[in-house]
Amino acid sequence: MNLLFKLTDKDFGIEPQEMNNFKLRMAARGIVIREDGKIAIQNKANKNEFKLVGGGMEENEDPIIAFKREVLEEAGCEVEVIKQLGITEEYKSLQNLKQISHIFIANVINDTHKLDLTEKEKSEGAKLLWVNPKEALQLITDCYDKLLPSDYDDVYDTRFVVLRDRKILEYYLQS
Repeated sequence: MNLLFKLTDKDFGIEPQEMNNFKLRMAARGIVIREDGKIAIQNKANKNEFKLVGGGMEENEDPIIAFKREVLEEAGCEVEVIKQLGITEEYKSLQNLKQISHIFIANVINDTHKLDLTEKEKSEGAKLLWVNPKEALQLITDCYDKLLPSDYDDVYDTRFVVLRDRKILEYYLQS
């Protein structure tokens, strides 16, 4: 599997702590493309966060199935995966957590126009936006210094999300 990049506390000016018996979280996310070329991003308004769609995988869940499930929940779309870009790794030593994300590119084949957001996502003001890829990159890049904590996540966690998704979009736009 192609490793796109790794993120560690050092990427945020934080001295990493030693990670022992870390928790491993598997995830699936990526670029969801509509027929008009616009891509799906989620805006969590109460956190000033913009991110790609996707999320955690259930135990023993296939990454493609997890990605399709997450896209249906967060974007209301059924998709056809056209490419797997690779994986990313995040080492969050302050949480003793390693996250591996499978990154996909997919085309929308059916838009149900119905989101199935979690209570957490709803409380964070989550909404779906369709924007061109360069605009998505700009929104994700610009929100980094304006992030706010939520009842669920502090800014430490959200900075990983935003930097990861910015780097995924940069990789996508360069390929």
